[in-house]
Amino acid sequence: MPPQSQGYDDYADGRGQAAPGYDSGYNTGQVYGGGGGGHQGGGGGRGGDAGYVQGRPAPNWGRRIKVGALTLVVLVLAVSISTYFWADSKLKREVDLSKVIDRPSEGDGTNYLIVGSDSREGMTAEDKKKLHTGSAEGKRTDSMMILHDGSNGPTLVSLPRDSNVEIPSFVGSESGKKYEGTGRTVKLNAAYAEDGPELLVRTVEFNTGLRIDHYVEIGFGGFANIVDAMGGVELDIPKAFKDKKSGADFQAGKQTLNGEQSLAFVRTRYAFAGSDLDRTKNQQKFLAALASQAATPSTILNPFRLYPTMGAGLDTLIVDKDMSLWSLGQMFFAMKGVTGGDGTSMNIPLTGQSVNGNLVWDKDQVKQLVEQLKNDDKVTVKGN
Repeated sequence: MPPQSQGYDDYADGRGQAAPGYDSGYNTGQVYGGGGGGHQGGGGGRGGDAGYVQGRPAPNWGRRIKVGALTLVVLVLAVSISTYFWADSKLKREVDLSKVIDRPSEGDGTNYLIVGSDSREGMTAEDKKKLHTGSAEGKRTDSMMILHDGSNGPTLVSLPRDSNVEIPSFVGSESGKKYEGTGRTVKLNAAYAEDGPELLVRTVEFNTGLRIDHYVEIGFGGFANIVDAMGGVELDIPKAFKDKKSGADFQAGKQTLNGEQSLAFVRTRYAFAGSDLDRTKNQQKFLAALASQAATPSTILNPFRLYPTMGAGLDTLIVDKDMSLWSLGQMFFAMKGVTGGDGTSMNIPLTGQSVNGNLVWDKDQVKQLVEQLKNDDKVTVKGN
């Protein structure tokens, strides 16, 4: 039979102190309680859970994953919303299309008038020298394109700046005074020089019959900054060419162009036999490549590339008062789609004739093209 349990005093020296050599059991990690037949004296336990320490419950990984995912979603939404408002605040909404009179009826899809100006605003003397822009005061249109975004794929139509067009009746953007049309014809870029974006839109609408929904303009410096912020644009140049006026000096083949080289590429005209027509083709090719390379995960998902690119572009864009950041994004992706299977790029149809050195549009072909764009039909008209 096992020996009887001894009381605490049996192990003490009579003063309530533990006798020499006594081990209470705490040094071994044991915990004594009063349940399960044990002694119910000092430090006794409560009921049947005595004699052991209850372990930690296993972590609820399902709940943790859900909380983590929700936190990530909230964080992404917060960053996205703050980015949207930051970017939206940078747009320069300076063009008032409500001042444009006698406008054509609306059609299907959305039409953007994209303008590259020779504005040197914000450029230093060193910038002007580096980019071969000269130091002319004011600004003129260096390139003009209509981008149609519709259900049959995007269509990009270049309007040569030397196009022979009629200046219609218009209301002055600053004076508010109405100027009656006299039938005079000028180069297309003269409309911008005469009374700015509003008269340019009015002239394009009058001579094409196509309503312009949005206006987007970028100057020399902003164009170069966007390319540099992206780390350059890769382009395949089929034939080597040089142009002292633009600073172009390119070898044939694939290469990555920086901002300075890109500006030289899209501005070159004197190196080509076709002059302005060849230049507009280069502009279309470059803008499509720019949009295609910018709209990649390596740019969109990388804040170290996305924010500098957006900052460089949005700071220099001039748009109409109704342009939203969403519409600008749609324009951007439509531009990217121009080089896709459903996209079309072309020069506006020409007769091959000229008036005072100005290129004459083929009115019948232009009319057919505009009808196809208005109805959002597949474009079958071929440009020059």
